[in-house]
Amino acid sequence: MENLEQIFKEVNSKKIMVVGDVMIDSYMWGRVDRISPEAPVPVVSVTKKENRLGGAANVGLNIKAMGAEPILCGIIGNDDQGKNFRKLLHKRNMTDLGLMPVNERPTTVKTRVIASSQHLLRVDEEISDSIQNDIARKFSDHVIEIIETQKPHVIIFEDYDKGNITPEVIHLIVDKAVELKIPVLVDPKKRNFFDYKRVTLFKPNFKELVEGMKISISKLDTEAVANAAERLREQLNAKYVMVTLSEAGVLLTNGDDKFTMPAQKREIADVSGAGDTVISVLACCMAANVDAKTSTVIANIAGGQVCEKIGVVPVEKTQLLLEAQKYFTVK
Repeated sequence: MENLEQIFKEVNSKKIMVVGDVMIDSYMWGRVDRISPEAPVPVVSVTKKENRLGGAANVGLNIKAMGAEPILCGIIGNDDQGKNFRKLLHKRNMTDLGLMPVNERPTTVKTRVIASSQHLLRVDEEISDSIQNDIARKFSDHVIEIIETQKPHVIIFEDYDKGNITPEVIHLIVDKAVELKIPVLVDPKKRNFFDYKRVTLFKPNFKELVEGMKISISKLDTEAVANAAERLREQLNAKYVMVTLSEAGVLLTNGDDKFTMPAQKREIADVSGAGDTVISVLACCMAANVDAKTSTVIANIAGGQVCEKIGVVPVEKTQLLLEAQKYFTVK
């Protein structure tokens, strides 16, 4: 295996495209001193508000934290929240080149109301129906043009089932990636689960695997998980399927071989965003021509590290390098 420091330096010169459902994560913090006289609900006196990049944009943040250049491609509304989303990107020194505003749907915003460390309410402003065919074709053409001009080293599909990724979008972009020999990684959801044909790596979590394959198995049954993952890989004609198994670790199969890595012992504080971190680090490693097994190990370590922190936070590259070096030294 190459020197890990050299691999991490190599990542700095790479471009990673993220195609997916972008959104704003909005937070309202406050205190509760009384119950509303209008209904038996708490009255929150808001003391602080904050907007953050969410959804597929969180993958972009993780890629940025790894030192690579993220190119985020997604649909936003032609509205004030769309403008706010662009501002959040610019604040993080990320390009908005891949964004496509439309009049037909709003920018997705998820607002969380928190008081005294209690999550009281979430309000979702969105349209999650699939985008119309004409918008899908326009978006696909937009993304393909960026692929041809920017020449990303890896493409990630970050699907949140919000309707911005359709089978047509998937097929057109994957066709172009295959033509240009660009690896394609997928973080799927239920709606388009079997539409990601011919991709390089398909990364469902355990719940997505069993629901997608309509099976009932234990995540601790490594052989059953491996068999299901292999059947899925064959059905998709994918090169790899990687299944994340939370406390049971991760499994990778390519048809000829399977690799399992147990979860590291950690003090888990919050699992939010761990999947985004895993797919981001996988993409960065593969962009640096790291083999799939080594990439899986590094990505699994990264996912574990962000679970030790409260809230959705990007990976810390220096911390990841140190722990990865220790892991491979012991091995």
